[in-house]
Amino acid sequence: MIGGGVGASMAVAAGGSSLSAQNGGPIRAFDHVSLPMRDTDAMLRFYRDLGLPVNEGPQICSVHLGDQKINLHRPAFWQSESFTLRAPAAEPPCGDFCVVWDGTVEALRDLLDRVGAEIIEGPVERVGGGDGGAARGTSHYIRDPDGNLVEFIIY
Repeated sequence: MIGGGVGASMAVAAGGSSLSAQNGGPIRAFDHVSLPMRDTDAMLRFYRDLGLPVNEGPQICSVHLGDQKINLHRPAFWQSESFTLRAPAAEPPCGDFCVVWDGTVEALRDLLDRVGAEIIEGPVERVGGGDGGAARGTSHYIRDPDGNLVEFIIY
């Protein structure tokens, strides 16, 4: 998912335990990751077709996964020179993220086939974010309509 030298690599469903940061403050979980999007209609349809709740706003749309979300910045927003709270080189496709799939491999393949997403790699064994970063799982990789890399891991 990685153009412009930027990756937003994360296990979206991770986040149940607190981590003690070196400065003494607890970091519990990711809240959100943000990505610029090029094709708004295709991106929102794709994530809805995956069964995820999508909220639309005038500048930012969000895809929700439990208590975390992916903010998708509309083109007019991320291309504006006045919008500076982003990675300077972030342009689609610049995302690479992993979601936890709780179903079977067969159900995942059926869903991806229904939404027209080609599996570009997998099944492959990976170490994910579960169990403090030690959980082993099986992953399948696809690209969303903007070309971001989306990994589905099954623990």
